[in-house]
Amino acid sequence: MTAKAGEKAQKRGDFHCASCSEKVHVEEGDKIPSCPNGHKEFETRRNEPGNKS
Repeated sequence: MTAKAGEKAQKRGDFHCASCSEKVHVEEGDKIPSCPNGHKEFETRRNEPGNKS
């Protein structure tokens, strides 16, 4: 599932940038920020409650 900067996070977790793999941590209900390198699209999430990846 792809997520974009500015969207509201459905769950807490680490979002990994689709362009450079940088990580941003987001809490449930927060807006997803751009990655530290300015990219705005994220492909994978890790460290979500109930997610084993």
